Amino acid sequence: MITGEDNRERPRKIVHVDMDAFYASVEQRDNPELRGLPVAVGSPAARGVVAAASYEARRFGVHSAMPSVTAQRKCPDLIFVKPRFDVYKAVSLQIRTIFAEYTPMIEPLSLDEAYLDVTENLKGMEIATEIAEEIRARIKAATGLTASAGISYNKFLAKMASDQNKPHGQFVITPKNGPAFVERLPIKKFHGVGPATAEKMHRLGIETGADLKEKTLDFLVEHFGKSGPYFYGIARGIDDRQVKPDRVRKSVGAEDTFAEDIHSYEPAREGLQPLVEKVWGYCEANEIGAKTVTLKVKYADFSQITRSKTAPGPLSAITDLEELVDLLLMPLFPPQKGVRLLGVSLSSLERRRLESTPQLRLAL
Repeated sequence: MITGEDNRERPRKIVHVDMDAFYASVEQRDNPELRGLPVAVGSPAARGVVAAASYEARRFGVHSAMPSVTAQRKCPDLIFVKPRFDVYKAVSLQIRTIFAEYTPMIEPLSLDEAYLDVTENLKGMEIATEIAEEIRARIKAATGLTASAGISYNKFLAKMASDQNKPHGQFVITPKNGPAFVERLPIKKFHGVGPATAEKMHRLGIETGADLKEKTLDFLVEHFGKSGPYFYGIARGIDDRQVKPDRVRKSVGAEDTFAEDIHSYEPAREGLQPLVEKVWGYCEANEIGAKTVTLKVKYADFSQITRSKTAPGPLSAITDLEELVDLLLMPLFPPQKGVRLLGVSLSSLERRRLESTPQLRLAL
């Protein structure tokens, strides 16, 4: 349902905190020899994918989800570091402990980002920008890492704002300037609009938020289905989604539609890796265990299939998930027709016991 969120008497105060190049920054923090150098977290192998890139690497065009071969071609001096997810998780718990001192309304999106609703906060602070500034300073003091933040009156705009002054900065979008901010924003920058959706919007003459705002709700539903109302709302700076803390979903998944159909195993596996990391990161950040892995494949003619495997117990590491994904994917190649979409989801979810780690007891 679309509502006039911007007309509320008391707008919400939502903060989106996003760590700066999190995995790569942890590696540079723990290994001073890497500081100032182009670093990629991931494997340099032919089938490898960049999980994270330092800002030095990003200057060469290297970014997360990029095939390692492509990254090395763009930056010949790129240094690859093996991921240490146990360390990233420990640091993430430190950061979440700081969040919890300000509000119980925390919705982690992954190990390195979260939404906070600070409308009614535990510190009694009235100004959300001051809360964000204080949280970022405490993260830096406790972990040696920098974070960026976006502050606004809904989740969509807070997410958009956090990208504006990266790294180590913050940006606020007020109810007064929210609609105008959205109108100027290129569609490809919209959170929730992937490359395939952006391309479809371009074909429909939608290049900016202003173009999207001109489209009727009926038009957007006709062309984008259940996402239509969401696009209609955000084009007007409206997003009524609540910050939802500590929820255990029935399942968690991610999927991607490719710009060109895939016909061989290697690019399919490369395309799946960012999705694997996304769903695993969500489970890690929310202390959720999963036993069932489902692979979704949609073909060029829009027919689709799913394949699932259930482990005897909750998966304990991302490598377990990667292994099951490989077992599900390999028998499907080579396909008789091109693959236009791949997705991976986890189900049979259960809350893990929160680990008692030294990091949780640090004087922050």
